[in-house]
Amino acid sequence: MKILLIEDERDLSNNIVTYLTSVDYLCEQAFTYSEAIDKIDIYTYDCILLDLNLPGGDGLKILETIKERNIDSGVIIISARGSLDDKIKGLLIGADDYLAKPFPLPELSIRIYALLRRQQFSHNNTLVSNGVVIHLLAKTVFIGETEILLTKSEYELLLFLVGNKNKVISKNAIAEHLSGDMADMLDSHSFVYAHIKNLKSKLHDAGCEGCIKTVYGTGYKWEEEND
Repeated sequence: MKILLIEDERDLSNNIVTYLTSVDYLCEQAFTYSEAIDKIDIYTYDCILLDLNLPGGDGLKILETIKERNIDSGVIIISARGSLDDKIKGLLIGADDYLAKPFPLPELSIRIYALLRRQQFSHNNTLVSNGVVIHLLAKTVFIGETEILLTKSEYELLLFLVGNKNKVISKNAIAEHLSGDMADMLDSHSFVYAHIKNLKSKLHDAGCEGCIKTVYGTGYKWEEEND
């Protein structure tokens, strides 16, 4: 899952990124209002962590921009501005959650997880599609009694495809989802092809064939069978 952290206190930002990276989130950082707007303009994120006090502008204006542009990212406000008015205003504009500083990093992590589960997976801790069972908390994948051992990138790719089942996902979107703003520096087609090939092979070996369809010239999709 890809996260944008908008926070001007660099030590705090780096500490948050270190922690969230350790629990397998892909994190990018913005330290000013303008950097945040640039990131939102170019990239997509599963979750945005938004401080309100930023050099160059108010974080609530960023939240308004996110909603005006119909950006699907979940938003958690993280701010020392813990007044009731700020909380109400942020939630009315469209934030999904509000966490007042200071906060324990594990609490932030579980808030992110709860948000993503609500938004993408209908409050479920387990996803089942085409006989593939994904346990979100344990981050394990099974087909029948067989556990499929995936790399971090393969797991994130599988989750991305299943979370967008029956939708065509472009190679560029997959590359960006897996590598963030590093995608611009990669040969995204080769990068994505290698991960798709490895994931297909592991699923095939465990008995799941043909779930990942190649849409030539466009990208890939997870095709869910009708019951």
